[in-house]
Amino acid sequence: MNLSFLKTFPLSSGVYLMKNKEGRIIYVGKAVSLRKRVSSYFNKKVNDVKTQQLVKEIAGIDYIVTASEAEALILEASLVKQYHPKYNIDLKDDKSYPFIVISNDEFPRIFIDRPRVKVKGYDYFGPYVNAKLIREALHILRRIFMFRTCQPFPLKECLDYHMALCSAPCIGKLTSGEYAKNIYHVRLVLEGKKDELYRRLRLDMERFSRDKNFEQAAQVRNQLQAIGALYSGTQEINYFKEAEQLERLLRLPRRPERIEAFDISHTYGAYSVGAMISFFNGSPDKKNYRRFRIKTVSGIDDFKMIAEVVSRRYARLKKEGRAFPDLIVIDGGKGQLSAALSELKKIDIDIPIISLAKKEEEIFISGKKQGILLSENSLALKLLQRVRDEAHRFAVSYHRLLRTKNMTVK
Repeated sequence: MNLSFLKTFPLSSGVYLMKNKEGRIIYVGKAVSLRKRVSSYFNKKVNDVKTQQLVKEIAGIDYIVTASEAEALILEASLVKQYHPKYNIDLKDDKSYPFIVISNDEFPRIFIDRPRVKVKGYDYFGPYVNAKLIREALHILRRIFMFRTCQPFPLKECLDYHMALCSAPCIGKLTSGEYAKNIYHVRLVLEGKKDELYRRLRLDMERFSRDKNFEQAAQVRNQLQAIGALYSGTQEINYFKEAEQLERLLRLPRRPERIEAFDISHTYGAYSVGAMISFFNGSPDKKNYRRFRIKTVSGIDDFKMIAEVVSRRYARLKKEGRAFPDLIVIDGGKGQLSAALSELKKIDIDIPIISLAKKEEEIFISGKKQGILLSENSLALKLLQRVRDEAHRFAVSYHRLLRTKNMTVK
């Protein structure tokens, strides 16, 4: 099996699906870094017999990117339940793993359990391999949908109600029907049906607005925003922290909202292309992606290719009077950065620009001779890696498209 495809896997979190030659899914796993986790299966030092047998059967691997490990955990469990992969047998059967349980009471409670025997009428979601993560995810869900966890059913509201973690059905704060709708929404999250959840919440919000019930419309709007935060790794909070750290690190004039990144792809100088991706507030803004066929460079010269696409991009923006990004990221090292910076100076444009080299994840900053290395847990580095990896993926996909069509790039 040619393993070169692993280089195109992102470093971000997600779920990977391993398939056999018949196209059947034989294993589903989650990862904090898809590229690192999937690559580890092909390490010669792997001694586990089960893993060795799994690797022998792998004919293809798909992945689904998530922006949080918690989302990956929930998605992994729902996919295992959907496809029943044979190499997930331990995860399906081992009762030592935690489950999320929904009781069958009039006002169901939701809690985490490691059941030896499952209670008839209760719904079990999981199992999950990371108890800490699933507790965090469930706590977020409580803040959104305010369900009860107490046992037995109390006679008056408790501290959870005053902490906005429970809707206090015990004192009639909402009907059983209203409470059941919240529980149904939690089920959609746990089943990985986020599109259906978004659709239903938007319909509710529109209905409340039409009926001029603006308070309830606002509550549903807040639920939509909070669910978006869960699925994007609490994006509003995390991106603020990432961008703030990046602003301080690079001494940017303001917190970066729009970041554009560039990469080059070719086969020994043939089918040479450049690609630019755009992130806005920490998420891909695909309508602003751009592809470039290299026109002025022949042979292998990544520096000149980067120079060409950067010049073409920003000369055009300047000519059209359009806004520039807050930061430019180049996939490469000091040479690629110098080439791009030189072109910006030629067209008299001053935009903060850096490069990120894959080998050591070294960051090169214009005006500084030495690169810098950040901790792998650095929020700023994680943001730059997401941006850089997406630029690389987009460039490689365009290069493959041209090569498949057997076209000569001029």
